[in-house]
Order: sequence, then C-alpha cells, then structure tokens
Amino acid sequence: MRSKKTLSTFSNKVWKVQFTFLNEENFIRIVPIVPVDARWSKIGVTVAGGNGRGMATNQLNGPLGLFIDDDQTMIIADTGNHRVMQWTVGDKNGQVVAGGNGRGNDLHRLDSPIHALIDKATDSLLICDRGNRRVLQWSRHEGTTHGEILLNNISCCGLAMDDQRYLYVSDVDQHEVRRYKVGERNGIVVAGGHGKGFGLHQLNDPFYIFVDREQTVYVSETSIHRVVKWYKGAKEGIIAAGGHGVGNTMLQFTYPEGLFVDALGTVYVADQYNHRVMRWTKGASQGTIAVGEYGKGATQYNLNMPYAVSLGRYGDLYVVDNNNNRIQRFSLEKNI
Repeated sequence: MRSKKTLSTFSNKVWKVQFTFLNEENFIRIVPIVPVDARWSKIGVTVAGGNGRGMATNQLNGPLGLFIDDDQTMIIADTGNHRVMQWTVGDKNGQVVAGGNGRGNDLHRLDSPIHALIDKATDSLLICDRGNRRVLQWSRHEGTTHGEILLNNISCCGLAMDDQRYLYVSDVDQHEVRRYKVGERNGIVVAGGHGKGFGLHQLNDPFYIFVDREQTVYVSETSIHRVVKWYKGAKEGIIAAGGHGVGNTMLQFTYPEGLFVDALGTVYVADQYNHRVMRWTKGASQGTIAVGEYGKGATQYNLNMPYAVSLGRYGDLYVVDNNNNRIQRFSLEKNI
C-alpha cells in the first residue's frame, strides 16, 4: 500500500524546500516542493561534461536525457556516444553504465539512446534505445555487459515510472503514451491514441513525459509547441503550458523538449530553440524564465539547445545543455 509523508527538512537559509516522500515496497521517491516565487542563480555550474564534444569519460557528445536519483546521482543519455553515463556531482569523470561499445543493435550496444531511468526495485536501468526502436532493461550490478529487451518495435522518446512501478513510454510514431507493467508487452493508452492532430484528445509528436504521484501524465508536444497534461482515466488532455504557437514570448515555446513537474504542479520545460528553461506555475496563463534569459551561448550564463531539465532534492535546477555537451546546475538564489 502506498504511503505519503511530507517533511520540511531543508533550508538553504533563504528558501525552504520541502520534500514529498512517496513510499512503495522497494521504492522511494523524493519530490521537491519549491516555493512558487523561487528564483535561481543566473550562473550555471558544470556538473558533468563541459570538456568539449568527445567520448572520454570526462566528456559528453550531444546528450539528450537526464535522470537524477534521490542521492543526486545523475544518469545521462549520452546520445552521440551511444552510451549511458552515471555521474556523481563533484566528480570530474563519469562512468559508462550501459553501451559504450559503439553504435549497434545487439544487446551489448545502443543506438542513440534518448532517455534512461533507474528502476530501484530491480536495481536496473530502463533505457529508451531510440535508434533501435526498443526499450532495454540493463542491470546496474557490476560486471553486466548487456541489456534485455522489454519492449520492441516502438518509437520511444520518453520514459517515466510512477510510484506503483508502472512504466510509461511515449511513442512518437503512434502519437500516444502507453502504460506498462514492467515485463509485460501489452500496455494501455493513457494519452493520445487517436492519431496525429491538434485536438486535445490527440497528441502530435509526443516526446518527453513526466508522471506525477496522482498518475497524471505530462507530455511535451514538441512540433506544436505546447505541454499537455492528462489526468488518470481522462479522454482528453489539458494545455498546461504553451499552446500559443511558436515564438519567444512568455506565452510560447519553440520546440519544447524535456520537462519536470514539482510537487506543487509547477511545470519546468526545456525550451529548446529559445535556449532557456521556462517555469509555469499551476493554472498560470503564462510562464517565466527560470534560467537562460541571456540567450544562446557557451558561457556559464548561457544555454545552447537545452534538451532536458530536472530538479534535485534541494530544488536546484539541472539542465542538459545539448550543444555545449554538458550538464549545468543552477542553484536556488537567496531570497533578499
């Protein structure tokens, strides 16, 4: 049975950040509750990569996906290197934990992985192996050399796991999101499934997804520049952010990609071609720029094609800075 407990356990002396603990057998997730008026530093700190494009263990090559565990371990889809990296904040080098044997379709290789997450119950990685049209399970135990196929012939882009260990996968070709019991091949449609379109009962190129504790599914519809949310059992979605066409105003996105939702329902979106991360509080008519207000660039003030975003347990923002081949962390700013 699921239990839920909220604790006020952290303050950076300026912002109080609470945690929501969601407990399952062999599964604990910490979801930050960030104040709606929070602000982040304008200066990012590189916590992975940042040493040019390459395949050394201190480098990344066009990363696209990021998952942060409760102990602040980062799981990075190092897409251009066809591998998944594990990186601890503070380390100069990461560790290859899946793939890394060149591009290929056998079980010890990957082809352009786009996202990965940790399944704590089995201590394994679940990997969206995009180029091979499959989802793999890859044990984190030492000495593991290959993965096992969970789902095949699926154009996966996004993965998420809820607090009951259901796996959610976005299928960009079928314009739908399906929910699966891990190990089963037949999922059920929980968003879209009515062909490609602009209607709220449809999806249009669904890429990244996020699932909250109520099993609400958030989807970035990249090609129509919006984020929608589908409540559990809903027949159609609701626009949660964007939906006003392509652009760079506070109402718009330009090809949004990765997203994260905190425990208050605030949506954080990697606004790819605007080189920023947008923040939409629940029910807001427009967003605000969380980080990246200085436009495209390679300094610590800039982003260049952000692809994914996540919140650490203390409310810090982590951003996959794709074209700069790095992961940037933006700390909560002092409330003065």
